[in-house]
Amino acid sequence: MEIRGVDISSLPQVEDCGGAFYDDQGRQQDIFTILGDHGINYIRVKLWHTPANEYNDLEHVKAMALRIKGAGMGFLLDFHYSDKWADPAKQYKPAAWKGLTYEGLQAAVRQYTAGVLSRLLEQGTDPDIVQIGNEIPNGMLWDDGKLDGSADQHTRLAGLLKAGIDGVKDAGSAARIMLHLDQGGNNALYVTWFDGMIAEGVEFDVIGLSFYPWWHGELSSLEANMADLAARYGKDMIVVETSYAYTPANEDHMPNIAGPDQQVSGYPISVEGQASWLRDIMNVVSSVPDGLGKGVLYWEPAWLAVPGCGWNPEDPASGNEWENQTLFDSGGKALPSMAVFLEFAGAEERR
Repeated sequence: MEIRGVDISSLPQVEDCGGAFYDDQGRQQDIFTILGDHGINYIRVKLWHTPANEYNDLEHVKAMALRIKGAGMGFLLDFHYSDKWADPAKQYKPAAWKGLTYEGLQAAVRQYTAGVLSRLLEQGTDPDIVQIGNEIPNGMLWDDGKLDGSADQHTRLAGLLKAGIDGVKDAGSAARIMLHLDQGGNNALYVTWFDGMIAEGVEFDVIGLSFYPWWHGELSSLEANMADLAARYGKDMIVVETSYAYTPANEDHMPNIAGPDQQVSGYPISVEGQASWLRDIMNVVSSVPDGLGKGVLYWEPAWLAVPGCGWNPEDPASGNEWENQTLFDSGGKALPSMAVFLEFAGAEERR
């Protein structure tokens, strides 16, 4: 598999709060060394406009980009176009853009995107892929870019997407453009959404999908959707978010997103179950027709439950709902499930 990646956007905050990482033998090492030794070759990092705690801002992303490129890995930059989390349930505008007209918002998106890419290019860390918006089946930058059933909904969203894409080009970046939805097994959603954007003239290179089993169903639905998308659009596809729990334990005061009630048939909540899930989803993506399934990125495998590293940028003590899905144990030691990436690295080398 060409792309074997992880999203480690939380890493700077985890490290600043005292988190450390250890290899299979318990030796403390830089996390990029551990990841690389396990066959991981791509890193995804999210960007927030002006977050309250400053993490995931441009300066932190620039520092991460230097580490990524220094490790010889691919770099996927994920624009949320928000000061905090953007996903299908919420797409908040940055505070700096509130009150802008639609045309003013387009201009802000283009200028901001170009500025970010220019800063990254200046330090020699042009991303390999740029994601315009994060999980946007319902649009982004609400309400201007919301898919709300109105007659011009696709036109409005497409205008904002084009502004972001134009910003990448304005900076002179060679990055490929990704558009990203969740519900990776929902073929009707993907066909309706991408048909709408293509009809509006939105140009892109890669389809990004999220697929979490307790929310998105059977792997067979992901397989069927990706096969159909390959036939319809002929675009490269990457599952840019997936994960599975390795333990039912909760390491902080906040309930976990995936506990025993979210166990999926055939995948026990254990290190072995986590490894089986990762192996199976990578096999599904590898089997996409015409070689268009390019890779899988595991979401936040290093988000340890260290104090001060909560999910809410406005409240560091807010806690972490995902720590039982990391690829490191609670003490930061690499889990055996991480070795699944090496299996697919070996398969790629044998081609």
